[in-house]
Amino acid sequence: MKKNIDKTHFINRELSWLNFNSRVLDQAFDHSNPLLERLKFMAIFSNNLDEFFMVRVAGVRQQYEAGKTTEDPAGLIPAKQLALIQAKTRLFVRRQYNYFQNTILKELKSADIHLLKPEDLSSEEKERLKYFFEKDILPVLTPIAVDPTHPFPVINNKKIEILVHLKKTNKESEHHGFVEVPSVLPRFVKVSYPKSEKAFILLEDLVLEHIDMLFNGCSVLSAFPFRITKDMDFSIEDEEAADILTYIETKLKTANKRNAIRLEIAKGVKKRFSSWLINKLGISSDSVYEIDGPIDLASFFEFISLVAKPELVDEKITPLEIPLFKENESIFESIKQWNTIPLLHPFERFDYVVEILNEAAEDPNVMAIKHTLYRVSGDSPIVHALQRAAENGKQVTVILELKARFDESRNIAWAKRLENSGAHVIYGISGLKIHCKALLIVRRESGIIRRYLHLSTGNYNDTTANIYTDIGMFLTDSEICSDIAALFNVMTGYSEPPVWNKIAVAPFNLREKFTSLIDREARNSTKHNPGHIIAKMNSLVDKRIIEHLYKAAYAGVKIDLIVRGICCLKPGIGTKNINVVSVVDRYLEHTRAFYFANNGNPEYYLSSADWMPRNLDKRIELLFPVESSFSQELIRKTFDLQLHDTYKGRKLNSYGSYPKPVKRVSSSRSQLKTYQILKALRPKQKKRVRMVFQKKK
Repeated sequence: MKKNIDKTHFINRELSWLNFNSRVLDQAFDHSNPLLERLKFMAIFSNNLDEFFMVRVAGVRQQYEAGKTTEDPAGLIPAKQLALIQAKTRLFVRRQYNYFQNTILKELKSADIHLLKPEDLSSEEKERLKYFFEKDILPVLTPIAVDPTHPFPVINNKKIEILVHLKKTNKESEHHGFVEVPSVLPRFVKVSYPKSEKAFILLEDLVLEHIDMLFNGCSVLSAFPFRITKDMDFSIEDEEAADILTYIETKLKTANKRNAIRLEIAKGVKKRFSSWLINKLGISSDSVYEIDGPIDLASFFEFISLVAKPELVDEKITPLEIPLFKENESIFESIKQWNTIPLLHPFERFDYVVEILNEAAEDPNVMAIKHTLYRVSGDSPIVHALQRAAENGKQVTVILELKARFDESRNIAWAKRLENSGAHVIYGISGLKIHCKALLIVRRESGIIRRYLHLSTGNYNDTTANIYTDIGMFLTDSEICSDIAALFNVMTGYSEPPVWNKIAVAPFNLREKFTSLIDREARNSTKHNPGHIIAKMNSLVDKRIIEHLYKAAYAGVKIDLIVRGICCLKPGIGTKNINVVSVVDRYLEHTRAFYFANNGNPEYYLSSADWMPRNLDKRIELLFPVESSFSQELIRKTFDLQLHDTYKGRKLNSYGSYPKPVKRVSSSRSQLKTYQILKALRPKQKKRVRMVFQKKK
């Protein structure tokens, strides 16, 4: 049996991520999903790929260009990683567009939804569109020349641009110009089409049709759309910044001047026209992707909203009420009655989190609110409630992480609004991101100070709470309340981390807590009483954690891992004790939950942290125990459902791939089963509430 942990036990992080995104794309091919849901998964695939290139591929390319030859845990140097990334990406994108062009568009047509080209339209409709173009689109467009007096412009990240190759009348010399397709206008232009009421053309096709209007006195030799993705892998180093908010604002303003990391260009463009652009961008040929169809399928989220029909989308699942919150009774009274109330989103309402803040904002007994925010929605009811609480004289402290990637601008805007309302806003901690999810409310009740907690595995975002699976907990446990109060003091002041009662916190002791729990299973494991670990997370990357897991597996511990995305652990190397499952379904699996058999005294935990170096070493993350038997039972049921999901689940094999199940069983679909189980619990919970209420009377 193999005992030494070496590179054969690991999968490269970037290739594992690409495999995850391929599983997302597979949902677009799955005919058990309604048509527009399949198109949505195509859009998600493209959006994911954009972020992957901006951050991960950019980082690998930086290493490659710096001449680094250090191997990753899987034994790959940056040059090899880059080559494999590009090869896989080309394969997946080619597969995506083949299916989009040959299947999705045909099925849309069968559903009386048409995405047309200008040549498909009648002469009358073309004339109407020309008038529309002149009146509503042309005034927004800006042609940009490139010549000795007009240097090559800054091309905006992820915008659809049109490169125009032209010649002035009575001149032999050729010139170049750019037109940006404005994102302030709808990309999908509704047209009159006799076969359907839902017919559209792309805005860039309409611009291309009338591009000569922007270059009077010139003949257009060629015009084609393209799009660049820029290197956005810049770290925000705040240790030296006197004012972190101003520092980040400055960083964001200069981000668009960074180098192109990928060029998407319309397929079929002659090399003599495209080579000038490639040369000017300073991009290598291996970073150019020819696109056979509309560039930027991520924007098709907008198209889906325009053409949605009930039969073409998933049946709506209404988030469930929680009977433990009695109607017309204070949320604080309900939490005090039950001590622990779990919330499984999106199957159960996220509104309760908003409602406790709304109640706290108006409650004269509430003295203080302390809250961490990482990602919030565009018009966040959470932030509005915090503003109102501050305006009503509550002591409101908000730790708002400005370094949440791609949400920096939004978080800066919310920070300023909260400050204007009178809240104390803390912009994180120098050198660390604050990623833990915690809400602490301090209330005076009959002369006694009582604390109420909400802790979660996911963000306080009312929008993503409808599409991400997460578990939140309302708690009154005095020891955990004391721990979280101390944690806020660490985050807002100069307090040193205390000896925690029940929680563990990164970067102080979370890594040690996880490894000690894993190692304890290994020590306790025997042939007749093997240990058991179940761990559910988004990503498993950390090399040291993987080494501890493998050592535990070699000691006889059964290890079940439910990892949605990146998994750098390759199972099946010298042991069959490790099982890795990934579930990709209509909701994004986002819960971080853990089970340790502990020799017959099982322990359950929830966390904000994945098993990644950044979570364990470079962020403020939280792990807290789940001690109520009801909550433990719910978590165990969700584990069991996902581990046996052969409908939307895939198992990772020892080759590093996720083959489709030989037999798909629709009744094993874990997300729908979770909802059904929670729905079946409602009558039992209502009966329990009635019994308790009658006893109180």
